[in-house]
Amino acid sequence: MALQLPRRHAHRVLVHRDVPVPMPDGVTLLADRYVPVGADRPPTVLIRSPYGRAGVVGWMYGRTFARHGFHVVIQSCRGGFGSGGLLDPLADEREDGLATVMWMRAQSWYGGSFAMHGPSYLGYAQWAIAAEAPDLRAMATQVTASCFRDAAYVGGSFALESTLVWTTLTAGMEGRLGGAAATFLAPRRTRRAVLSGLSGRPLSELDLVSAGRPLPFFRDLIAHHADPASAYWRKRDFSASVGEVTAEVTMTGGWYDVFLPWQLKDYRAMRAAGRQPYLTIGPWYHADLRLGRVASVDALAWFRAHLLGDPSGLRASPVRLYVTGADEWRDYPDWPVPGTRAERWHLQPGGALSTDNPVPSEPDRFRYDPRHPTPVLGGPVLIGNSMPRDNRRLESRRDVLVYSSPVLAADTDLIGEVSADLYVRTSTEHADVVVRVCDVHPNGTSMNVCEGVRRLTPAELPDQDGVRRIRVDLWPIAHRFRRGHRIRVHVAGGAYPRISRNPGTGDPLGPESAMVCCDHEVLHDPARPSAVLLPRVARS
Repeated sequence: MALQLPRRHAHRVLVHRDVPVPMPDGVTLLADRYVPVGADRPPTVLIRSPYGRAGVVGWMYGRTFARHGFHVVIQSCRGGFGSGGLLDPLADEREDGLATVMWMRAQSWYGGSFAMHGPSYLGYAQWAIAAEAPDLRAMATQVTASCFRDAAYVGGSFALESTLVWTTLTAGMEGRLGGAAATFLAPRRTRRAVLSGLSGRPLSELDLVSAGRPLPFFRDLIAHHADPASAYWRKRDFSASVGEVTAEVTMTGGWYDVFLPWQLKDYRAMRAAGRQPYLTIGPWYHADLRLGRVASVDALAWFRAHLLGDPSGLRASPVRLYVTGADEWRDYPDWPVPGTRAERWHLQPGGALSTDNPVPSEPDRFRYDPRHPTPVLGGPVLIGNSMPRDNRRLESRRDVLVYSSPVLAADTDLIGEVSADLYVRTSTEHADVVVRVCDVHPNGTSMNVCEGVRRLTPAELPDQDGVRRIRVDLWPIAHRFRRGHRIRVHVAGGAYPRISRNPGTGDPLGPESAMVCCDHEVLHDPARPSAVLLPRVARS
């Protein structure tokens, strides 16, 4: 997908630094204002960021959009980079964002309409005010969602690596070495911390290793894990208002991004409300530098269309997907892709996988030991390369069940939602079930395609035989399993450190001495046909 930034209407740019923006509670937030010389009260692009205003943010967003005739305001969120107040991530973006819009409306340079832009937290800041700002005409969101709770507690587990690396990163961005160094060092310090967690250090103290001090947001995430309906998360969840947004929205995501399932949930919410957002999903992960240029080109075309009346840069089809394995872009009218059907691939005795109904068989068994948790190879993380990796080393472990299809006689295209319908029996009421789909190449490499986890609690009542039927949601995919390849499925009890280890007791903060092993059984017989549901689509 060759993309070029158009050179037309290039403006000289003036920059006003450290512009004070007063908040109703007396706190002052700082902003940088990028002015396109010669443009008469043009539309504004508002970007609200916790990562500072200079460097890449200023060049990629401020100067790029201003050169093309937009007034750009880049504002530091509360508590960082000169903005006053206390840093309380996710908590103040609605109030501060709406107050910033009120401030813009009072400025002589404001042209009466604005757009918002940005990835990750910057995208969340867009959703925080999107339903309440009628002069917000366009949004360009990337690798983000309207609520981060489900990504922090994916499948009911705790996304340890991503939450710890983000809190470590933000704690170090204004330090002596600056943001670039923090981005480089945070994953290393997080890795050191999670390894210390295997030596007896409690989950609640891993921030002391990664950052050298307590990180309030990390500890808040642990404290508010149990109750999704708590006041803490109600204040930070904007998913219920997505359908009320009238701005035109374009979304860019990646198949290996930590927020992809919930970004697609936002897309479906807008479609259910009668809106038509655009959606682009590429072979990218969350911190993928390749995503930045694509997102900027997409946003510029979107803003020109919906604020300047120039739709020439828009594509005809609203949905564009990169199909991994086929290595090609495809355009579709919607997501889920029309004509997709869920195909059940049953777990079979002897480690087989097929669309045939299972035959009578004994369950497969493995033991999960939280003192030596099952590791993970690849999979979506917030910072770091999440591209697929060879999982053969993981598949050799005794605590991972592996099921493989016969060699495929034809290319098999799978595009859409992936889930597992499993019948399991566990020796503890509290347990994790991890399911992963891999693409096995003719040379034997087994590359992860998608995965998901479900944390079991006593709320999932077993039947009279102690068996629980559970659904595990995996990451969505658009992938071709080529002729001569095989489809492979893993079932395990952990994926450390991507998710925190399950101690088997229901108390994730308890001492290691209290942890108990969990014996898992996975049933696959005619009465309990465990399967993975794969989204089959005809090749287009």
